[in-house]
Amino acid sequence: MIAGVDEAGRGPLAGPVVAAAVILNPADPIIGLDDSKKLTSRRRATLEAEIRARALHIGVGQASVEEIDALNILQATFLAMTRAVQALGREPAHILVDGNRLPKWRYKAEAVVGGDALHPCISAASIIAKETRDRIMKQAALAHPHYGWDRNMGYGSAAHMAALERHGPCALHRTSFAPVRDLLAKQ
Repeated sequence: MIAGVDEAGRGPLAGPVVAAAVILNPADPIIGLDDSKKLTSRRRATLEAEIRARALHIGVGQASVEEIDALNILQATFLAMTRAVQALGREPAHILVDGNRLPKWRYKAEAVVGGDALHPCISAASIIAKETRDRIMKQAALAHPHYGWDRNMGYGSAAHMAALERHGPCALHRTSFAPVRDLLAKQ
């Protein structure tokens, strides 16, 4: 029972950070798994459906904008990862985490730099986390259409930055992130 863990949304100016933990079925491999950033949106959606149908266990966790601002993005990411592992419904024997650092937790785990391209379970977690977060941001875009979150997913694109200048930040913006913090200081 090896779980792969990855996150989506560390860099954006808005929205939560989302982590996923996935335990794949070694007897039922999923072909085409890769780092979510290397896949097209359509391919990610197809693979997400396959992962959800065929994985043994999936857990998703997130840390809110408030938690990001209170803790910092690294600690909030670790919190989301911990919540994702707890949501698996089963304790894994070992966890492979994409990156070079691990949360402080009781699980036997290993950090793997570039793990989302090396280990299918981490690739699967990468896809689940990205697709989940994208849905959250597309939903948030309905209430805040001027920021373009349905296209930029909360990242600091030119259009998002222009909208921030024009409309100011909303409750979903990370006020601890420099572009938002600096804009608030100017106001």
